[in-house]
Order: sequence, then C-alpha cells, then structure tokens
Amino acid sequence: MDDVNCQGSESSLMQCSFRRWKQHNCGHSKDAAAQCTVKLRLINGPNPCSGRVEVLYNNEWGTVCDDGWDRNDANVVCRELGCGNVISAPGSAFYGQGNGPIMLDDVNCQGYESSLMLCSFRGWKQHNCGHSKDAWTNNDG
Repeated sequence: MDDVNCQGSESSLMQCSFRRWKQHNCGHSKDAAAQCTVKLRLINGPNPCSGRVEVLYNNEWGTVCDDGWDRNDANVVCRELGCGNVISAPGSAFYGQGNGPIMLDDVNCQGYESSLMLCSFRGWKQHNCGHSKDAWTNNDG
C-alpha cells in the first residue's frame, strides 16, 4: 500500500484511500508503523470482571452498542482484561446505561482475537443506537 489516507473514523485500513494494490513509488525503508493504545473497562458490575463495556478513545470513555453483541465479542473482552471465560453477554444495558459517547457499534469478533480493536466495527462514534442498548459482559475471572 502507498499513499494511504485515512480520516480517523475507519474501522479498518481497507476503508482508507490508497493507491492500487502493489502500485507504489517507495521501498521498505519507508514501511509504515503504528502503536495504538485503546483501553477497556467494565463498569457497574458486581466484580471487576463483570459490567458494562466501555472503551477509552482519544482520552474519552464511551460505551459499546449491543447490536450483534454475542459471546464471541465478550470472550475477546474477557481475554483482553484477563478475566477468564465469559459466562454471559446479553445487552440492553443490564448493568445500567452509560453516558457520554457511544464509541463502537456492530462489533463483530470471531472470538479468537487478542483485542477488541482487532474485531470489525462500524467506525469510531458511528452508531445507530442509544444507551439503552449498551453492551455488557459477565466473566468467571
């Protein structure tokens, strides 16, 4: 890839504009790199490994919409937080509605990812839901 241009709301590098595949005017001395820090937390649960899923993005905490939220998504959160195995993953703001922005929607994990950020999602702060649909997870950790 060469001449990659992202706006910042894309959930995948493939959604950014770039030259056609294998068309470039540079060598490996110009290979791109990135280091990302996205933090997760579980809020309002009965223990540190259960609660509403929240994500820190650009120094702002926000919630995750439960559209499509399932055990695969919750398993990734559990693994990322070191919280053992998922017990349940229903939505509908079981541990209370959040406030502030809804950061993620339409999260789709296969279940083996090491980070929620490796799963597909609609795009940062792009959603079609309200806080009544905040995702949560309950883990055995």
